[in-house]
Amino acid sequence: MSTIDALLADAAQLPVADRLELIDALWDTFPDDALPPLSDEWIAEIRRRSAELSAGTAKTIPWEVVRREALVRHCKAPQSNREE
Repeated sequence: MSTIDALLADAAQLPVADRLELIDALWDTFPDDALPPLSDEWIAEIRRRSAELSAGTAKTIPWEVVRREALVRHCKAPQSNREE
C-alpha cells in the first residue's frame, strides 16, 4: 500500500466534518501558480453569474443558510427549513 493509499484509508475513517477540514487545509497548501487554469466554459459561467449579480437578477442565498444546509446534508444535523 502506498503512502497516499494509507493516508486516504486513515482519512476516510474521520468524521465528515474532520474530512472537510482536512480538504480545506490541504487546498490551502497549494501555491496560486500551481492551480490549473480555468476552462473557457468556467470563465463564461463566471462572467454570466457576475452579470446576473450586477443586473440584480440573480437569486442569492445567504451564507448562513447555505452553511446550515451543508451541515444538515453532510453531518446529519437536524433538518431545518430553508429561509427564502
